[in-house]
Amino acid sequence: MIRFQAVHKSYRVDGKDIPALHPFDLDITNGEVFGIIGHSGAGKSTLIRLINLLERPTGGRVLIDDTDMTVLSDAQLRQQRQRIGMIFQHFNLLSSQTVAQNVAFPLRLAGKHDAAAIRRRVDELLARVGLSAHAEKYPSQLSGGQKQRVGIARALANHPSILLCDEATSALDPQTTASVLDLLAEINRELKLTIVLITHEMDVVRRVCDRVAVLDAGRIVESGAVADVFLHPQHATTRRFVNEALPEEAAGEQAPFSHVPGRILRLSFRGETTWTPALGRVARETGVDFNILAGRIDRIKDLPYGQLTLAMQGERVDDALDCLRKAGIEIEEVIASPEKRA
Repeated sequence: MIRFQAVHKSYRVDGKDIPALHPFDLDITNGEVFGIIGHSGAGKSTLIRLINLLERPTGGRVLIDDTDMTVLSDAQLRQQRQRIGMIFQHFNLLSSQTVAQNVAFPLRLAGKHDAAAIRRRVDELLARVGLSAHAEKYPSQLSGGQKQRVGIARALANHPSILLCDEATSALDPQTTASVLDLLAEINRELKLTIVLITHEMDVVRRVCDRVAVLDAGRIVESGAVADVFLHPQHATTRRFVNEALPEEAAGEQAPFSHVPGRILRLSFRGETTWTPALGRVARETGVDFNILAGRIDRIKDLPYGQLTLAMQGERVDDALDCLRKAGIEIEEVIASPEKRA
């Protein structure tokens, strides 16, 4: 659906070219929810605005369904942008227009004049986002979550195939954030939209995204399936994001485990293995002892997962680990056995 080929972006400041994005390649698949995460100034907003050419790349190509967006005429670009909806961090609603008028605005911009057809489309969209009763209200009369739902309805007006979300939940409280993310997941599932979502919160990525790219200082430092990146972060920036999402596990990693007897291991469970009593069964079969030091069971989008940090000791620890791996459990050694430490 979306392909970046050797794309980079610089800004001219005081006669110097300042890189915002270093050259990168990236593919975003049709129908997936793709997250882009990074701290402030990492280049997230620049990257997402390259997709609809609100920002033009300094070099490289941006392709949507094999159409090179960078070579289109102004008229062709306007036509392509109708396929790309966008929602914003601070809503960007027209304060002098009602909710219904805000949702109708992109339809009128696209040259549609049939008032009855516009009204039907607006009614359909407001019903989808749960705001049918608020059609004649003004933005100042709405909560933050309601305003963002208006923004989502407006972004869907022209039946786009791509939806860009520029920090769409960072201005919302946690409960409202959850409801908006549920709505985006429902839209992705039912309308088969490709959603590109930028955020600085790993928990947002965990809740709704299929894959993620991690940005740091204008570079993609890690990317892959959310489960892989979340459970086994490789780059220091990614680990910081995961630790921010799981502060109790970050505290556990920093705990002084060096005095705990046994080998300190992290076990990761995915899917149905999360619910199986594999650890107890293997302990009985091999005679090993274990002590759980930290743990969590949750979901990555629709995938159940669990992680346990534990100390394991006994003569058959290696046999126990082999059995656990055969059961589909991923194992990382956090701290070696006391003998190896010595």
